[in-house]
Amino acid sequence: MANLRQLPPLAALRAFEAAARHCSAKLAANELSVTPTAISHQVRQLEDALGVALFIRQPRQLVLTPQGRELQAVLGESFNAMANAVARLRAPSGRTAITLSTTPAVAARWLLPRVSTLRALHPRLDLRIHASHDAVPLDGTTADIAIRYGRGQWPGMVSQKLFDNVFAPACSPALELRRPGDLVRHTLLHFEVPGSKTQPGTWPAWQQEAQVPGLDVSAGPVFSDETHTVSAALQGQGVALMSLALIADELRAGNLVRPFGPELPGLPFHLVCPKERRDEPAVAAVFDWVRALQPPGDSA
Repeated sequence: MANLRQLPPLAALRAFEAAARHCSAKLAANELSVTPTAISHQVRQLEDALGVALFIRQPRQLVLTPQGRELQAVLGESFNAMANAVARLRAPSGRTAITLSTTPAVAARWLLPRVSTLRALHPRLDLRIHASHDAVPLDGTTADIAIRYGRGQWPGMVSQKLFDNVFAPACSPALELRRPGDLVRHTLLHFEVPGSKTQPGTWPAWQQEAQVPGLDVSAGPVFSDETHTVSAALQGQGVALMSLALIADELRAGNLVRPFGPELPGLPFHLVCPKERRDEPAVAAVFDWVRALQPPGDSA
């Protein structure tokens, strides 16, 4: 185990983690109540201390290097665990806090718009969202329950399938794509789970099915957060291979379109919690609330 005295300054680690999460020094500065210059200075100090570049600096965006993605994954988990522990200690008497872990995209695009319904049902229960691609321990410290993608079989866990996870090309209608061959004239937007050896819905996998002549599936910007990929597609910056469930609202509104296939099946999302905790009142309340939510893509 590393000696704590050998760690870089906490302020530099916090500045980097916030900048990595937002892909922006300005947004990180707003969160930490400092100036963008201070964020940039802290990150530069951290890079000098580690001897590696953590960002590729572009005019309007910070893009993580592989080393940056690795450090972000560790720091995100650590800061979330500390925040959850502090929140539990500060919880007012008579209130219960439950932490639900899920991917950033599921949290932002499905759960967050519906959190008020849980509060209406259980006003003394505080839901804490832990956004991560990692299967964190459901030990009551890091998280209590989770939404995970997989085959639904986790030892010692109760699991309930929530919805399927199917990927297909999607883009702004302004790009006017009509057929797969049109992709060679457009930017491909990529989403990669930091540190994962198995990536869901990748362009190389799609190209194996589609066989589009002359398509370079290695080119294009890479995002570590699926919500950023969706934002880039909405802005007309390119074509993304996206989970159709998580862009159902944009497809229904016509802000995004599916110009063509093929579709790639991914692993479905499941709700899971430890078997021995399933009947705890607070855990059961959150579990049953999530299970009753309308799956993405269903009409209201």
